[in-house]
Amino acid sequence: MAAAERDREREGRGRERDGLGRFRLDQPRPPRRKLLPDYDREAFGRLSERIARFLGTGRFIVWMTVVIIMWVVWNVSAPDHLRFDSYPFIFLTLMLSLQASYAAPLILLAQNRQDDRDRVTHEQDRKRNERSIADTEYLTREIAALRLGLGEVATRDWIRSELQDLVRELEEQRPVFPAESGGPRDVGDR
Repeated sequence: MAAAERDREREGRGRERDGLGRFRLDQPRPPRRKLLPDYDREAFGRLSERIARFLGTGRFIVWMTVVIIMWVVWNVSAPDHLRFDSYPFIFLTLMLSLQASYAAPLILLAQNRQDDRDRVTHEQDRKRNERSIADTEYLTREIAALRLGLGEVATRDWIRSELQDLVRELEEQRPVFPAESGGPRDVGDR
């Protein structure tokens, strides 16, 4: 029975109890302890990108070459009591492998972050292209509708030809009515 009470007490640690001895459910639980330290993923990612960017430059290769040459020259030409890595250069090999073991994951992390940014960029480009295609299709349909509508609109040439036809018809009907000879006119005609 004591173990059950301890478990209940452990669960409710940091939470208030109501008047009846129950834990309040409207209060959040305190955060659990973490085994690993908390760190800012963005800051670590930016740092890894900066390191990966430096590792991919000629400056890094020049510096690495200078350091290795100085290391070898020192350990070959220095007095015995000042040498820290004798001829097989085991410590140099250890340092280079340590540098490589850290460089590879940092470069991969930087590549993963770049892939994530590229994925977001490609998604935005795809959505922008879809909107452009939809807008183009809409404008194409509107232009087609305007062309169909223009087919029904009276143009200047059509109106001119219709007026010419009417003038021709009037001219054809004119001889049917004889011209009045200046004779007497009815008083009511005006």
